[in-house]
Amino acid sequence: MLKLNRKIGLLAFAAGALLAITPAHAEDASAAAAYKDIQATLGSVPDMFKTLPDVAVAGAWAEIKGVQLNPNTALDGKTKELMGLAVAAQIPCQYCIYFHTEAAKLNGASDEEIKEAVAMAAIVRHWSTMLNGSQVDLATFKKQTDDVFAAVKAKSQ
Repeated sequence: MLKLNRKIGLLAFAAGALLAITPAHAEDASAAAAYKDIQATLGSVPDMFKTLPDVAVAGAWAEIKGVQLNPNTALDGKTKELMGLAVAAQIPCQYCIYFHTEAAKLNGASDEEIKEAVAMAAIVRHWSTMLNGSQVDLATFKKQTDDVFAAVKAKSQ
């Protein structure tokens, strides 16, 4: 019985090793199709896509094309790119900052809107640091926030 278990174990190991070194043609084909679509959409394939393994290219492109580049979403392109810039400023990522600044401008953002997006990121970061660092009670914060918004809403009616 021990010999049979060893043989089964060796066969399973060999099969796993074979699968690990066999090229995944389906993923390669989807990567090729994604690269073709990226080329058609953007005019070239930026190197950022080539940093991904082939199995991830189609999914990454689908996410970008389905949300960021999609004009039929709840947020317009300018808003999405200003949000991207605000997040990029906080990560911080110099690549993302450059990309989202230029993309925001391409989508009609003014220099003042770009400055304001970065300023909002800074304000959120500041208060996040203060609240988290001071260990403010979350339940109390939520109650106070709800009270403030209720008062503002009552005033505006």
